[in-house]
Amino acid sequence: MDKPQEECGVLGLWAETPLDVAGLLHLGLLALQHRGQEAAGMAVTDGKEFLVEKDLGLVNQVFTEERLLRLRLPQARLGIAHTRYSTTGSNLRMNAQPLTARTAHGVLAIAHNGNFVNAKPLRDRLLQEGATFQSTSDTEVMLLLLARLGHLPLPEAAAEAMKALEGGYSILLMDRKTLLALRDPHGVRPLVIGKAPWGYAFASEPPALEILGARYLRDVRPGEVVWVEAGELRSRQVLPPNPTPCAFEWIYFARPDSLLDGQEAYQARVRMGEELFREAPAEADIVVPVPDSGIGAAVGYARASGLPLEYGLYKNPYAGRTFIQPTQELRDLKTRLKLSPTSAVRGKRVVLIDDSIVRGTTSRRIVGMLKEAGAKEVHFRVSSPPIRFPCYYGIDTAARKELIAAEKSVEEIRAYIGADSLAFLSEEGVRRAIGGPVCLACFNGRYPAGVPQEGEKLILEMG
Repeated sequence: MDKPQEECGVLGLWAETPLDVAGLLHLGLLALQHRGQEAAGMAVTDGKEFLVEKDLGLVNQVFTEERLLRLRLPQARLGIAHTRYSTTGSNLRMNAQPLTARTAHGVLAIAHNGNFVNAKPLRDRLLQEGATFQSTSDTEVMLLLLARLGHLPLPEAAAEAMKALEGGYSILLMDRKTLLALRDPHGVRPLVIGKAPWGYAFASEPPALEILGARYLRDVRPGEVVWVEAGELRSRQVLPPNPTPCAFEWIYFARPDSLLDGQEAYQARVRMGEELFREAPAEADIVVPVPDSGIGAAVGYARASGLPLEYGLYKNPYAGRTFIQPTQELRDLKTRLKLSPTSAVRGKRVVLIDDSIVRGTTSRRIVGMLKEAGAKEVHFRVSSPPIRFPCYYGIDTAARKELIAAEKSVEEIRAYIGADSLAFLSEEGVRRAIGGPVCLACFNGRYPAGVPQEGEKLILEMG
């Protein structure tokens, strides 16, 4: 892995009249596939039956026509869905979501994006009280907290659970009649609300709403619980908002056509490129993006510098995901399968734009390929600061010892990747480009929503 990995995408809908809930959720999950490629699942109900299908794999691998047929209840009006990349809780089928439990509220299903940093002490307390866990995911902690609050109406139980949880999270929760959406008080992970002719929808990003035929209404506010009950959208501000959404949503994770917390992802990336040129201009002939992650920033850098934008790297659309290979030679060949230089770089001084450098291994291979293809110089520009710290809020940024910027200076990184020059965008440049307060913990180690106990992920899986 030489990119931060997003954890999950969540999706839910509530319809006033019967609808093909499973079919719509399937389409919406495809619009969120970029947020997680390890597992997918959905839960659907008609108010009586409560069906769940989930498994490891991509959305279209999990949801075959046979599986979708099993979920197509003629009177279905409610459902939630999830696509997963594991951070807390290994990539095991038992950790695929939605997770479900039979409680005093009836059957509950939950879909979760993010991490609870206090999952370990909460889990220990629940175990001492007699709870049993069926997964190693921190999501189940929330589910069992709700089960302990069965004497309260579900929206009130969710509000009480929110008061006990720390970290960055967006959650969709449902019983047989009600759909709820929750967001942590810092708004670290995104969650948006849509209105459709048939009812309401919630999703990690607006493009999933559009697939469902829903119009974007607004974001779920930090610290808010929103629910649909008897056809009405209701809301309660549970915790005081202190918004610091994750900067990487705009740097890399969100689709370029997404609008999150009032800021368009693509335009933010273009502004990052413009800021990057102002901070680190280079004497060069062309600007080349690393596809697809560097395209928006490369557009901005080219616009600000006046240099032509060239597609000097071709991305093979059929290469699929890059898994870790057992030898260095095979890793190099896998990179060449995904990316190959074009003749646009031959004899040129290239400004190469990417959104981040994690381990540096892929960046090193790309620089080497461009020079082999005849590039005279390669000036590497990165539209984020150096990643020096791990993320605890639902992004897998690798252990700190594996982050090249945690161990090496910018000059040492430049020498390692073989670039003629190297520069990163400053934290101030990121803030200016996004236009508001953001979480920059992976760059500066200041965690707005707390940190977990050391080794919590291992303890959840072994305990």
